[in-house]
Amino acid sequence: MPLLTTAFTLALASHLAIRLWLARRQIAFVTMHGGTVPVEFSGAVTPAEHRRAAEYVAACMRLERFDAAFDTLVALALTIGGGIAALGNWSYRIGGDGIAGGAMHVISTLAAVTLLGLPFSCYRTFVLEQRFGFNRTTWRTFVADRLKAWTLGLLLGGGVAAGVLWIMARIGSNWWFAGWMAWLAFSLLVVWAWPRLIAPLFNKFSPLEDADLRTRIDALLARCNFRARAVFVMDGSRRSAHGNAYFTGLGREKRIVFFDTLLAALSPAQVESVLAHELAHFRLSHVPQRLAVGALMSLAGFALLGWLADRPWFYSSLGVPTASDSAALLLFLIAVPAFTWVMSPLLAAWSRRHEYEADAFAARHSDARALAAALVTLYKDNAATLTPDPVYSAFHDSHPPPALRIARLLSYPASRT
Repeated sequence: MPLLTTAFTLALASHLAIRLWLARRQIAFVTMHGGTVPVEFSGAVTPAEHRRAAEYVAACMRLERFDAAFDTLVALALTIGGGIAALGNWSYRIGGDGIAGGAMHVISTLAAVTLLGLPFSCYRTFVLEQRFGFNRTTWRTFVADRLKAWTLGLLLGGGVAAGVLWIMARIGSNWWFAGWMAWLAFSLLVVWAWPRLIAPLFNKFSPLEDADLRTRIDALLARCNFRARAVFVMDGSRRSAHGNAYFTGLGREKRIVFFDTLLAALSPAQVESVLAHELAHFRLSHVPQRLAVGALMSLAGFALLGWLADRPWFYSSLGVPTASDSAALLLFLIAVPAFTWVMSPLLAAWSRRHEYEADAFAARHSDARALAAALVTLYKDNAATLTPDPVYSAFHDSHPPPALRIARLLSYPASRT
């Protein structure tokens, strides 16, 4: 068996074993502690609410175990099992040997993965989320969302695939750098276009009409010397009872977006504190840092792909007897995650550090007690476990464990405004 075949198989098996082990730990830990509310949340979260959160998290982890096994089987079927090769033969037979056939190869393979995963999306939305009272999506909305997403994927993904394949065929041995530049430009374009052109295809965004809350927000933005194009409310309640808030866009297109579910659950002071936390990610350069790291990682990926694409054993070891540019792209997309998952704990730890820094910023410019109260409400309303398994949390969680986060917030002065 070729060395790469062995390494890829072992990497997939290791990743599957780790995912199953971590899910098992999380289920056992949250179930064991589901009957006891941590002291930091006594009086705010009832034992019944804590047990419900434990049941919800355990159900999500059980689905995660099926997801893990499914992902592994799909990766094996597409590579060593010959799926990419078979789809390539079909695509090039229909679309020809040029860029069109290659783009069809990429799109058809990604479409096959999406369709195979559709039952999991249906189960998550209409069984798991429905069972715990979160789902508000109708089948009509679900189908419409998928059709819109697939159409965008076909147009945007097909265009990107065709562009990269053209660069691979025309530029020469250093194509990978030009390909990376094109990918970076496309990524930034999508970030810029998302709030104005893409997101409105899926949700309705209305200007914030609460005058008192808008006054609070404007005062906070002035204190932080931050400008945003507008403040919008998104109709998140059409699809889910979960609440959230986020910034989106680049440059003058930056927008503040609140889910209507979040505004319904929090007081004006709590909304302001949540916004201060989100704003901190921009003011503390977390967003540029993440964009820069993502760009560097994609540059390393393109450089590695440029080297692998010229190695015949790269194709033959992963189930593709005939080399092609489209096969190189697909094999790379599927094979590399089997090896890079080991970086997950480092990236999660980096993200948790940013969250602590954003909390400290919010405490300086808003009200730490209000942010703590807002987080407790969101934990409760979203059925987030207050007692995650420490190992699972260290590996996966982008946010600090609830008890540690609340304790740190409560150590700050109540208000800095």
